[in-house]
Amino acid sequence: MLIRKAKQEESKSIASCIFLAMEEIIYHFIGENSKEKAIQLLNSLIQKTNNQYSHENCWVVESNNKIVAAALVYDGAMLKELREPVAHQIKSMFDRNLDTEDETQAGEYYIDSIGVSPDQQGQGIGSKIFQFLIDEYVYERNETLGLLVDHINPDAQKLYLKLGFEIVGEKILVGKRMNHLQFIRLKNNIDQP
Repeated sequence: MLIRKAKQEESKSIASCIFLAMEEIIYHFIGENSKEKAIQLLNSLIQKTNNQYSHENCWVVESNNKIVAAALVYDGAMLKELREPVAHQIKSMFDRNLDTEDETQAGEYYIDSIGVSPDQQGQGIGSKIFQFLIDEYVYERNETLGLLVDHINPDAQKLYLKLGFEIVGEKILVGKRMNHLQFIRLKNNIDQP
């Protein structure tokens, strides 16, 4: 298993993984429950640069020459700039305005989504990619990682807390109450635990 930066030509595989993590949110964005159209939107955005869902902001897990998971991570300070092309694409494809709350902000690298292929779930891939992202962003780059977890998903929240994330507040995203969690490197703890 290899975790690496995504490539533009892997957009279809990435879109399928990311869709699994944000199905309800994408349906909200496009105004219909069409898996095909939702993946088409994600695929088009992943192929492009300078947007939230771009391959530039994506890490993939490769196993046996196949993408089995993907994670989108970007600088929270860039949210408005990265969201603008997404709003434009949604307007162009679905004639809908993107009207959603800010899920992140300056001061954190935001884990937007992590999706693991259904046939690979339950094998610890999600935990491995989270640990990779913690190592990469917190310990290597000395950045804070942030994410949101739905109040109705206590199992995911338990995992994040076990990994070292802490609840720092609450946010609303597409009308749902979410806990805002962060993993912050302690200033006096230079070494990885």
